[in-house]
Amino acid sequence: MLTDTSKKMPLGKILVGLKFASVEQVKEGLRKSKEAMQLLGQAMVELGFLDDEKVARALAKQQNVKFVNLRKYELPPEVTGLVSKEIVEEHQIIPVMKKGRQVTVATHNVLEYYALDNLRFILGADVDWVMTPESHVKEAMKKYYGIGGMADVLKGEGDEIAYKDFDAQEVTTDDEEGYVAQLVQLLITDAIKRRASDIHVEPMEEKLRIRYRIDGDCVEMESPPKRLQGPLIQRLKILAKMDIAEKRKPQDGRIKTKVEGRDIDLRVSVLPCSWGESVVMRILDKAKNLVGLEILGMHPIDFDRFQKILKKPNGIFLVTGPTGSGKTTTLYAALNALNRPDVKIITAEDPVEYNLSGINQAQVNHTIQLSFARILRAMLRQAPNIILVGEIRDHETAEIAIQAALTGHLVFSTLHTNDASSSLTRLVDMGVKPFLVASAVQAILAQRLVRTLCKHCKTPFTPDFAELKMVGLKPENIAGKTLYGPAGCKECNNVGFRGRQGVYELLEMNAPIRELTFQQASALKIRVEARQNGMTTLLEDGVRKVLEGKTTIPEVLTIAHREDV
Repeated sequence: MLTDTSKKMPLGKILVGLKFASVEQVKEGLRKSKEAMQLLGQAMVELGFLDDEKVARALAKQQNVKFVNLRKYELPPEVTGLVSKEIVEEHQIIPVMKKGRQVTVATHNVLEYYALDNLRFILGADVDWVMTPESHVKEAMKKYYGIGGMADVLKGEGDEIAYKDFDAQEVTTDDEEGYVAQLVQLLITDAIKRRASDIHVEPMEEKLRIRYRIDGDCVEMESPPKRLQGPLIQRLKILAKMDIAEKRKPQDGRIKTKVEGRDIDLRVSVLPCSWGESVVMRILDKAKNLVGLEILGMHPIDFDRFQKILKKPNGIFLVTGPTGSGKTTTLYAALNALNRPDVKIITAEDPVEYNLSGINQAQVNHTIQLSFARILRAMLRQAPNIILVGEIRDHETAEIAIQAALTGHLVFSTLHTNDASSSLTRLVDMGVKPFLVASAVQAILAQRLVRTLCKHCKTPFTPDFAELKMVGLKPENIAGKTLYGPAGCKECNNVGFRGRQGVYELLEMNAPIRELTFQQASALKIRVEARQNGMTTLLEDGVRKVLEGKTTIPEVLTIAHREDV
């Protein structure tokens, strides 16, 4: 059943019209959904304004589909057998009826055209859908497919994960397999709910350690029983399509899953260690990491300069910083801003982290000698306007990227250097001729990430003289200003910080800097000239964010320090 999406009434208006919620409650729900990047219905349920049945009834009205109370029906095996357990779990659907070539499925998610098309292909039948509450879907999944049956065992007090300590004598292999499968899914779901960027599964001598990286810091979680180490790691390797028999060599893979209706990709790395294989899963959440330029957190002055640079027709734009400093997020934001029907964009990445519609993305593959340089040479024959090279690692890649910039292409890439001015000397050190570097580079953006104070609990704080001195401030610089420190509350898991924000150093090339680069001047001389040309250093931008009440001096000192200290 297809509906005209252009004529659908906003869900908030429907909730008010049905008298399920007041206008004030809908406004509060919209605020929460925007902050937490979740759907309005989910936000309203979490705020306690609605239950899932009212959300489902409102969505049914909005999408012009039927509402069904699944609890009223007993589904026969010939109906539940129409869809496999894997498809039920992935798409959160329950088959409820088959009539001729048409299968009707119940779901708590809105099934858009592409999802219906996908289901038609998978099931080999026409698919119609009806709306039902989320709790009804979960109950039916457990009842008819055995999905979620271990959830009660796995969940402990509050939001903590608890582990049932199996007795090896009493548990059958099938029971354990089901438990481990459920445990893996719960680990991923729990990590995403806690806003983790990575999940670390680390075998120790006495235990299997689980850690999440949240806002850049590793946080240890409750450990599962040591005896589940083998089955748990094997399950992760199967999901990531790795060789489960190979335990001596590192392996890389990818897991695709769905959490709360969102497509989640996990980049998986397995490394053999002393007490077993260590597994790290990097969570790639497209909904949260693909952001607009305005969300990056640049100061208005730097943001205006950044936008002007993006409008240049050719040249190289470099983003530099250590691993995990947000370089990919910045580059994808820039590409999204430039992505128009009249512009051809090609990328060479290792690996492709997010699929961007309208952009041609190629992935490096070292097993067949498909390197950055080889892709770069080939992409120049594809007549692109804009090129993204994931990273400049060697002389060959740097040389081709420079030549591309000088022949009318706008080239984006990354380097690993400490600051912006060092990138110019790094390219020369790689063997690129200084006059080519001076001619081709348009700008360099150095960046880091600092934790932002939780807005729910941050508290006024007066730093001492020594702290101020470390970032080049004097007591008179903070006179009349309120600085804040972390406190800790439920919203931030008592850490005092929630989320991270970029700190930036934007170096724009001008005639004096080009001349210094040509003369192979030191990074320090280039840095001094850049500051005279209006560049704000990482430390200065960090201090700006301290004075704005967004972060703290100790946080800034983790990413930058005074050069004369």
